[in-house]
Amino acid sequence: MKKVLVIGSPGAGKSTFARRLRDMTGLPLYYLDLLWHKADRTTVSREEFDCRLGELLRRDRWILDGNYLRTLGVRLEACDTVFFLDFPVEVCIQGAQARIGQKREDLPWVETELDGEFRQWILDFPLDQLPRIYAALASCRENQDVFLFKSRQEAQDWTP
Repeated sequence: MKKVLVIGSPGAGKSTFARRLRDMTGLPLYYLDLLWHKADRTTVSREEFDCRLGELLRRDRWILDGNYLRTLGVRLEACDTVFFLDFPVEVCIQGAQARIGQKREDLPWVETELDGEFRQWILDFPLDQLPRIYAALASCRENQDVFLFKSRQEAQDWTP
């Protein structure tokens, strides 16, 4: 395990899991949200994001935390391990609400509310994103490890 993806719905706990994985393995951790978002809540261009992502993918060792479905294919091609946190919507909404007001290393600002658009994105995730993620994961190579967790407890219990 040298090149790892941690994917799943917002609020699932991807960043928490990725930090624990970093601490267990010593692999460097990169947050896709920090590649995409600026501190002023604007975003970089797709070209700049793709360039930054490409630089990370060329490194020998990493954990990449984030969904960013548009780039999932290229990330799957580069990785050897995937952790997919496929939790119920209610769990993800609770997770997103629980981090309101918390300073986080995976986002360049402190969220002060669960805004309606973001909440709706979480609610729509099972219909809009999950089928495409499962389709992409179906194309993983035999030498790739894919771990699917359906609950926070499964993710917490996992050890290398």
